[in-house]
Amino acid sequence: MAPVPSSPIKVGHIDDVQELRKAKPTTIPERFVRDMNERPTLAIALPSLSDIPIINFSRLVNGSKDDYQTESLQLARACKEWGFFQVINHGINLSLIESIEEVAKNFFMLPLEEKQKYPMAPGTVQGYGQAFVFSEDQKLDWCNMFALGIEPPYIRNPKLWPIKPTKFGETVDVYSREVRKLCQNLLKYIAMTLGLKADIFEEMFGVAVQAIRMNYYPPCSRPDLVLGLSPHSDGSALTVLQQGNGSSVGLQILKDNKWVPVQPIPNALVINIGDTLEVLTNGKYKSVEHRAVTHKEKDRLSIVTFYAPSYEIELGPMPELVDEKNPCNYRRYTHGEYNKHYVTNKLQGKKTLEFAKIKRNTSTV
Repeated sequence: MAPVPSSPIKVGHIDDVQELRKAKPTTIPERFVRDMNERPTLAIALPSLSDIPIINFSRLVNGSKDDYQTESLQLARACKEWGFFQVINHGINLSLIESIEEVAKNFFMLPLEEKQKYPMAPGTVQGYGQAFVFSEDQKLDWCNMFALGIEPPYIRNPKLWPIKPTKFGETVDVYSREVRKLCQNLLKYIAMTLGLKADIFEEMFGVAVQAIRMNYYPPCSRPDLVLGLSPHSDGSALTVLQQGNGSSVGLQILKDNKWVPVQPIPNALVINIGDTLEVLTNGKYKSVEHRAVTHKEKDRLSIVTFYAPSYEIELGPMPELVDEKNPCNYRRYTHGEYNKHYVTNKLQGKKTLEFAKIKRNTSTV
């Protein structure tokens, strides 16, 4: 998943937020307290569920011609206007959804010394800890992470696969295979909304890279001062998010310069467009900045799958989506180059995507 840093990275002391929560400190440690302009405004009205598009996947796959047409238009609108949507009737067995949630929660509830057997080394993104921390004074997220490379096999680090809880590895493998199928199918329908042939992404991606990250956000006594996860867009082509059953509302997306909370729908999966798909579609479908906030009393669990092209694949806007009215907005590069750039920078909105953008000189003589 991530290259090993060429020189040691000094990240300073990083408190484990679950241990902090147990200790119930009267004040939040300074490294977690955000600057005023970054602090979340929590007293905002929740939008109605209809605000964030909902895609009924079974209508795309098995629906009538009219059902397919309606759902396809909704998918195109979701990708173009939101970059985020929730998928219902996605075909992944409910018992598997429950199983992955259970093993993830059970892992985070293990004693700290057990979890620390699988450490996330500074500058890498596999293992247990906090990713995207590169300095001793960087603000930290109120979150514990556990991440693993899944596909292709060479990105796996067997030393980081836990033996507890039992059936952890088996459950992650079965779940990941099902999510992989869903990503492949979703990309077919997304391609067709662009007027492209259904298999164009699958043919282009090679052996797609897939990783999973589990995030645990304990309650926080001052949710107005911290962030669960810093604002960022994803470097993937597609991201699939499963939100824990009964979790607090934590995911927020930046829409029209306002942070909009995503109200979880039971058994639905949240899908978002990553930077890679923005580049491939020449900006027609854009990745969207999102973040996580915390709750004073409730914890939150999320399970995230990242799906992206093979590292050696060269990427750039697809020729079918470039013309006089839509000039090429992004340069060509390999996905491996972009991945290295992404994981060696802290999460900072959509700043990482500057790597791919073509800078145009707009000044006049």
